[in-house]
Amino acid sequence: MSAAGPQRVRRLNMQQGFTHTIDGKGEGSAASFEVINPATGVAFALCPDATHEQLDRAVAAARRAFVAWRKLPLQQRCDALRAFGAAVRTRVDEIAVLLTREQGKPLQRAKEEVLRALVNLDGILATRLETEVVRDDARGRAELQHHPLGVIGAITPWNVPVLLAMPKIAQALVTGNAIVLKPSPYTPLTTLLLGEIAREHFPPGVVNILAGGNAFGGWMTEHPGIDKISFTGSVATGKRVMASAAATLKRVTLELGGNDAAIVLDDVDVKAIAPKLFWASFGNSGQICQAIKRLYVHDAVYDELCAALVAIAGTVKVGEGFEDGVLIGPVQNRMQYERVLELLADTKRQPGVRILCGGDALPRPGYFIAPTIVADIAEGTRLVDEEPFGPVLPVIRFHDVDDAIRRANDSRFGLAGSVWSADEARAKAAAEQLEVGTAWVNHHLGVEPDLPFGGFKESGIGREYGADGLRHYSEIRVVSRPIIPARPAVGQGAKA
Repeated sequence: MSAAGPQRVRRLNMQQGFTHTIDGKGEGSAASFEVINPATGVAFALCPDATHEQLDRAVAAARRAFVAWRKLPLQQRCDALRAFGAAVRTRVDEIAVLLTREQGKPLQRAKEEVLRALVNLDGILATRLETEVVRDDARGRAELQHHPLGVIGAITPWNVPVLLAMPKIAQALVTGNAIVLKPSPYTPLTTLLLGEIAREHFPPGVVNILAGGNAFGGWMTEHPGIDKISFTGSVATGKRVMASAAATLKRVTLELGGNDAAIVLDDVDVKAIAPKLFWASFGNSGQICQAIKRLYVHDAVYDELCAALVAIAGTVKVGEGFEDGVLIGPVQNRMQYERVLELLADTKRQPGVRILCGGDALPRPGYFIAPTIVADIAEGTRLVDEEPFGPVLPVIRFHDVDDAIRRANDSRFGLAGSVWSADEARAKAAAEQLEVGTAWVNHHLGVEPDLPFGGFKESGIGREYGADGLRHYSEIRVVSRPIIPARPAVGQGAKA
């Protein structure tokens, strides 16, 4: 990427060139808020701050647009989404530069996020919700049909804003709904840019994207004109979303946090799996809901694996996303940065715990924390029991596989997990005992658009992706009709 990319984005931001998308048009707001570059800790842009009145108009526009959009043939809805995706693809480099600036991730990782969002869009468009015949016998014929809900309210987080906005748009629209989407106030700009592109490809009101603070999310969950909330974010906020949505009995899909465990058995090839485990833990600076947050390692390979992970950490360059060779960027915002440092301070106070590498903030501007690996720690500590959502990995020793599974399951979280072994059948048998929405065997991370994704326990309600995900953007309607006996012909017992 040439220097022209970042400079162009900077000039646009200083001119306050970003707008909400409401009823097919760009629109600013009287108020604005600063967007911080986490690599510097300094504001680089002003983002328009939407009002309640603007939300009302966006919802009203979506309700009007829904009437015609739901009647379009599925193929036409898919064609519009494909054209939208093609337009996004032509601007991948521009979006990636902006994403690095507001989110902090390395530029190449930002580009990969946008491209992955497009792969997920294609996968969603290839998924079908078919009418199901559940009865066709002497009692009559009954079908299950999938009816769009109306207006979807989508709320996305700051860790992978493009990757999570795109599937919410796609799933809502392909099932015949209209959408009002709010990005995180920490990373609003790339999503507003998606809205700008969407204006050219959908009828007015079908896609509405507005930026605002935390109060804006509450307005959405309370709004009587929104039929469903699709929320991705923290458990605490998810509970507030659910409570607020209850007043109008909104449908909700909640994809929430995870304190995901990986269990490494005693027969693994440490050199082969160590890089996979490291990046499943530290990718995106550990800011992935399904990243490894707890690494349970059998005593037989514990010391060797710890040493291998520390060696990898020593080769990884941490820095600003536009610097050459950077693989890990900053924590995205000051609040999360201070939380991770607080967890590290608590960890250092625990008796017997060893900080094998990292453990501190880096002495530079921005929200940088060195990749940190913690050994000889166990349950009952905050680092193990809570979700750090940062570049910190506790490595926990175990002797018995059944005990490791029990300890991994002893959590209020249940998003995902993995088991690693040279014996795939052995790993699979253990993975099937994990109380999680996704259990991986000999790998970790990755949401695939044809597979449903979501969590057990406090890690969420409902599913995104796959046919099951599309069902959560629809209502089931039963169409039932009895078998009507044929009337006998005249002359065969019937009266003329």
